This record gives sequence, C-alpha cells and structure tokens, in this order.
Amino acid sequence: MRSTLTIALAGNPNSGKTTLFNTLTGSRQHVGNYPGITVDTREGFVEYNKRMLTIVDLPGTYSLSAYSPEEIVARNLLIQKRPQVVVDVVDATNLERNLYLGVQLLELGLPMIIALNMMDEAEKKGLRIDADLLSQKFGAEVVKTVGRTGKGKLDLLQKCCVLADEAGGASRPFFISYGPDLDPVIDEMAARIEETSFLTRWYPARWVALKYLEYDEEVMAQGKKEGTISEELQSMVKKVSDHCEKTLNTEPEAIIADYRYGFISSVLKTGVVNREGTSNRRAVSEVLDRFLTHRYAGPVLMFMIIYALFQVTFGLGEIPLGWVEGFFGWLGETCRALIPQGLLRSLLVSGIIDGVGGVLSFVPLIVIMFFGLAFLEDSGYMARVAYMLDRVLRTFGLHGSSVMPFVISGGIPGGCAVPGCMATRALRSPKEKLATLLTAPFLSCGAKVPVFLLLAGAFFPKAAAEVLFWITLLGWAAALVVARLLRSTLIKGPPTPFVMELPPYRMPTLKGLCIHTWERAWQYIKKAGTIILAISILLWAAMTFPGLSEERKALYQDRIDAVQQELEGAEEPGIRDRLAAEMTRIRNERKTVELKQSLAGRMGTYFESVTSWAGFDWRTNIALIGGFAAKEVIVSTLGTSYSLGSVDSEAAGSLSDRLAADPDFTRVTGLSLMVFVLLYAPCFVTVVAIARESSWKWALFSVVFNTVFAFSLAVAVFQVGQLM
Repeated sequence: MRSTLTIALAGNPNSGKTTLFNTLTGSRQHVGNYPGITVDTREGFVEYNKRMLTIVDLPGTYSLSAYSPEEIVARNLLIQKRPQVVVDVVDATNLERNLYLGVQLLELGLPMIIALNMMDEAEKKGLRIDADLLSQKFGAEVVKTVGRTGKGKLDLLQKCCVLADEAGGASRPFFISYGPDLDPVIDEMAARIEETSFLTRWYPARWVALKYLEYDEEVMAQGKKEGTISEELQSMVKKVSDHCEKTLNTEPEAIIADYRYGFISSVLKTGVVNREGTSNRRAVSEVLDRFLTHRYAGPVLMFMIIYALFQVTFGLGEIPLGWVEGFFGWLGETCRALIPQGLLRSLLVSGIIDGVGGVLSFVPLIVIMFFGLAFLEDSGYMARVAYMLDRVLRTFGLHGSSVMPFVISGGIPGGCAVPGCMATRALRSPKEKLATLLTAPFLSCGAKVPVFLLLAGAFFPKAAAEVLFWITLLGWAAALVVARLLRSTLIKGPPTPFVMELPPYRMPTLKGLCIHTWERAWQYIKKAGTIILAISILLWAAMTFPGLSEERKALYQDRIDAVQQELEGAEEPGIRDRLAAEMTRIRNERKTVELKQSLAGRMGTYFESVTSWAGFDWRTNIALIGGFAAKEVIVSTLGTSYSLGSVDSEAAGSLSDRLAADPDFTRVTGLSLMVFVLLYAPCFVTVVAIARESSWKWALFSVVFNTVFAFSLAVAVFQVGQLM
C-alpha cells in the first residue's frame, strides 16, 4: 500500500470546493502561484489511516478548455502532477451545470470521485439525489458532503484511498457519443494519434482529438512542435467543420458541448434527482435577493455594507494598532540604547524599524478588513456586488465581466492589481479587456491601503473610516470615467453581452474565515518582510549617502560646540532651556541638510519645483519615487525620511504623529497625496502584468497617462483646498 497519496480537488466556482479543502486540511496548507500565471494554487496535508494525503486545491473552473488562466492552470496541474485521485466537487443544487466539468475529467482518463457538496442546501430546496444511481451512470464513486460542517469528510477520504489502490495510476477511458457527424472523424483522428503516439505521453488519444475539434490553442500549440501529424489533424478538423457549417449551421465545438449537456441531462432524468414538496417553493437566497439586489435598494445597501466594513475596521483596530505602534517604538528605543551612534544604528532604527515597522503597524487593521471581506465573499454577497455593478459598467463602455478584475484589484480595499489584470482574460472582447486592464489599477489595492490609513489617521483621526470610504469611491469614479474616455476615443468598439449565475447564500464557518484572512494577511506580512525590507534598505542607503562634506560637518560641529559652551556657563533656567532648544534646532537642521544632500534627497529636491503645485515636498517625492516599485514603500520611506531628518524623532511618537506635527504637511496636503497615490502609475509588477496581457506600448501608456492624470487631480485638490 502506498504511504503517500495526492488528491486533487476540482470544481466550479462557488461549489464549496475551497471550503471543503479547508475542512480537510485545516491549517496544514500553503498558498502559491502557478509559474508564469498569477493564479492561486493551494496544497494541504492530512493524515488518514496511517497515510499522508496531499490535497491540491485546483483553481475554480467551469471546464478544462483553455479560455482562462484558471482553466489552463487546473488542466496543467492535473497533467503534470498526475494525482492518484481527482475529486470533482459539485454543487448538489445545480448538478447539470456542475457535472459538465466531471465529464471532461473522466474523458481525460483520471480516476475520479464525485463529491456531492452542499447537500444541506439541496435538502432545504427539497432535492433528493440518488447517489448510487448517479455513481452507476457515471461509472464513478459518489460521496455526499457538506464542506462547511465536515459531513462526509471521512467517507470521502476512505473512498479516495480505495480508488487510488484499485486504479494504480492507470487511465480509465470514458466515451460518450457526439453524434453521426463527429463520431467517425473522432475515431479516425484518435486512431492516427495512437498510431503515431502523438501527445499520448500526456493525454488520451480521444481527448486530443476532441481538443483539436474544440480549437484548443494550448494543445494545438503543443501539437505543432510534434511534427506534421498536427497539420493532418487540422485538415480533418477543417473538413468536418465545413460540413457542420453547411449542414447544421454550427461548429464542432458547439456540438460537443451540446452532447455533453445532453448526456448529463439524460442521466439526471433517470431518477437521479427527485424534488419533494411544491416545485415553485422559493429558496431563501431568492427571497434575500429580492432586497439585496433590488434595482434601487440594492446599491444603497451595498454602499451601507461597505461603509460599515470601514467603520468596524477602524473601530476595532484602533487599540491593537496602538499596541503594534508601541512595540516598534519600544524596539527603536531599545536599539538606540544598546547600539552606539553610527551607520549600524541608523540602518536598524531608521532603515528597518521605522521603515518596515511603519508598514507592519497596520497589520491589525488589515486583518480586520480582510476578515470582513472573507465573510462577504464566502457568504455569496460579493457575487451580488458584481451583478449589481454590471448595470453601471455597461454605461461606461465596460463588460459585466470587468467587475471581478475591478473587485480583485481593490474595488473593495485590500485586493491586488496583478491578479486583477490576469482576471481580464475572462473578457472575450479585446477592447473591453484593454479598457479594464488600463483602469483596474485606479482602485484601492492592498498596497495603497496602508498609505490611506496612515494619512487618514494623521489628519482625520475622527473621520478615518469616512475618508477611506470616499477614497474608495473616488477610485471607482476615476476608473469608470477614464474607461468611458478610452472607449470613446482610443479603443472604440461595440459592447458584448453579459451572463452571470448567482451562487446561493450560505453562512461562512469561523474556521474558513480565519484561514482566508490569514492567507491574505500572511501575504501582506511576507511582502513587508522581504520586498519592502529590501527596498527600505536600498532607500535608506540612498537617503544616507553621500552625506555632508567634512567641511560642512565641521561648521555644524563648531556651532554645536559654541552653544554647548554657553550652556555649560549658563545658570538661569530660562537661558538654559533656550540654549538647549537652540542646540536641538541646529542638530535637526544638520540632519535635514544631510538628508537633502543624499542621493534620494537630491532627486526629491529636483522635482520639488513641479510637485510643490500639489503640495509635495522633497521628502514626499522620495517616497513617491519608491512607490513606483511597490506602493507600501511609500509608508516605509516616509518613516525612514522623517526618522533620518530629526535627531529627536523618538519624541514625536508614531509616523502619523510626526506627519501631523510637520507644519508643511497639512490636511489639504494629505488629501492631495491620497488622490495621487490612488491614481498614479501602477507598481512595477502590475506594469509587467499589463504588458503580458496586452503589450509594452499599453503598459507604458498606463505609467505615463495615470501619473499625469493623478498629478492633475492632485494639483486641483491642493490649489482649491488652499483657497478654501
């Protein structure tokens, strides 16, 4: 008996697959990205019956076609990892749509078990499913499960182990008829594929034939590298395509889909599914949707829910935020006490603690916000947000499928523009995809949130939640207005229709919410401890060197010595206080001049003549330049620059306190800076993602256009604010 076993969980989005994965693996899991594509993949581990089981959570997908990054990743992981068992997690309330993926998995020849998930929801709807009959018709084991409670979990693991031992890694061919027009050519193509061993080291011959008939770009690209047999297969496909077009006015791909759904429908009609009670009984989800997705009340409720999320974030997060800030303040004080003055102390205190610590201080707020987002997503409400926003997006020349890239990018603060850009692959229209790509970075991604939290806390401490709410709305407004502008000028084109299915509402489990929250929070912490740390050290070096010349250092030292000499001879308390304040002023002046003379200081000063129109001084310029690499760097750089520029920075408290105490940094400046950070050039990784999804021409366009657009609005905010 094998001591280890790999099980892959496949399934449609909203089938409860990831909830089941969390139930099976608990905290013993890790998240990564598939190489070259920003799509989350998860692996978890569970010990069952003295065997270590590796559970792979594939991206949610409706099929194994190559239309989206999720489909490509799911298929490639199945081929490359060759799991001993694949569990097709299906929504028991919607078998006909969910089993389509199961048919494709069986055609791929993989040992498969069907997990009828969310059986509690199915029973509430009066559905009774004959699992034994479904198993007989599909030729696959069927297990009833409830992912959020763990019901059926042990039965599923036991049947996975039995199937793996029985199958022994061998393929199990599965055939359905695709009608008199396609069956003969499929058989002919499969025979040629078998004869020449064309791609058969990866895929079953019949499956390859079907992929050619479906014009699967990835399989056909692989086939071109294998020799002339690919051209022969394409010739067969063209011949049958022409025949289908002339006789049926359709294409082979559509016929294949129709026959798969026909097979599923015929199976379900044999008595697999029976409905108890009245057939027109309205589900709880439908009742809730009458209010939550109402044409007028729905958007109002949506704004109220988002606003409440911000209020809860700041209300609950204020105390732990103070604890974390206090910890980093204590850590800095300890380093100052233990390490003598010099470059090492400066690096540790100003470069690392004040830099990275400024980013990590917001972890309590980030965790609370991510928990709220996880609740909205797991409950099914986020799908309703997408549904309601579709009506708005169409007005601005976008597609309903643009909703998810926007939401992922930070439509509700905390997202990331990189997977948001990747998600645009779901858009079939190249022009709608491009408009979405160029505007998604305007939204409040998780990297920008710490900047907004910092500035809102510094200048609007009693209205921080309101500020974050309105800055989020500004991001949406900017994205929509720019999208309308682009769709009316540079990327004109007709709109395409949008169809979306809403999943049922369900109550998330505390365990699932905690896992999802930790996954996102850990990515934030890990980024602060790696990328942000490295950039903070580089920027510290740029803000430290080359430093003052020996001659200027000597001049400042002479001034300090002169004041020190007067201080030693003074006896009156008033005079001593005045001289002590003068000495502090001279030292602060020296620190500020040293910072301005550094490489970063010179760059910041160089742009100050222009950026001053928006209220940005040379310190802010340094932070914004670093923000081109990653937006979190803005906080860490401000922390470093305010630490290096003051000898008594420890007396100023947190970075928010230092900003609020700076006479040159006003409320209007804070608002102007928030507007600019929200809208200016995407971070470097996002620029690369835009280039991959479109071209470098459009990626560079986003850098230039976004920065000019952001600066224009920031100038308007600052100038109007000063007048008011």
